[in-house]
Amino acid sequence: MNLASALFPAAWHWVMLVLSVLIVLRLVRHAPWRRLLDSSQLNLLLGFAVGLTLLWSLRAGVKPGLSLHMLGAMAATLTLGPWLALVALGAALTGITLNGAVEWSAWPINFVLMAAVPVALAYLIQRSVERWLPAHFFIYIFVTSFAGAALCMMLQGALASAAMVAAGAYTADFLLTDYLPYFLLLGFSEAWLSGAIVTLLVVYRPEWVASFDDNRYLLNK
Repeated sequence: MNLASALFPAAWHWVMLVLSVLIVLRLVRHAPWRRLLDSSQLNLLLGFAVGLTLLWSLRAGVKPGLSLHMLGAMAATLTLGPWLALVALGAALTGITLNGAVEWSAWPINFVLMAAVPVALAYLIQRSVERWLPAHFFIYIFVTSFAGAALCMMLQGALASAAMVAAGAYTADFLLTDYLPYFLLLGFSEAWLSGAIVTLLVVYRPEWVASFDDNRYLLNK
């Protein structure tokens, strides 16, 4: 979703600006920048950024200020790791802001709700699956990549909708009946997109997938 600036009062924009600055500062400190010295990793990051920019440009409107599109957060997080995934999603958001799909004044709130929150959810889902389920290749593909991506999309929609209700942009009844149900459909699409990307990379370029370990998922299975 690309949230319009007018949906939120000024106080929300200031709070989200502060949160964005704090997130970016942590990103600068903790992201594994040395990995990008490898040209293949840099190209992978740039490929995700460009691909997500195009993906986020394909959106459907529900009501003024609301739009729907897939996220790609789970695929980016599993492939790049959470910090570099946040770089890719932040670059994609900047790309669609440059082409006029998002106002610059709405960049911080979209960065938090469309980039930081989905990446955090994707990483939480990934770690939860690793902790509670067996280390098996098919669990990695079908539970983490497919089902995890769908769950990430639905949770992001719910949290963003809760933020809009709290800000007084729309009523809960409207979002529950005319907006949130679309995230069920987007969840299935997100699952197939994420699962397909991660599966292809694991099969043909497993060294590019930061979260995949041959010894963990394939050895003695």
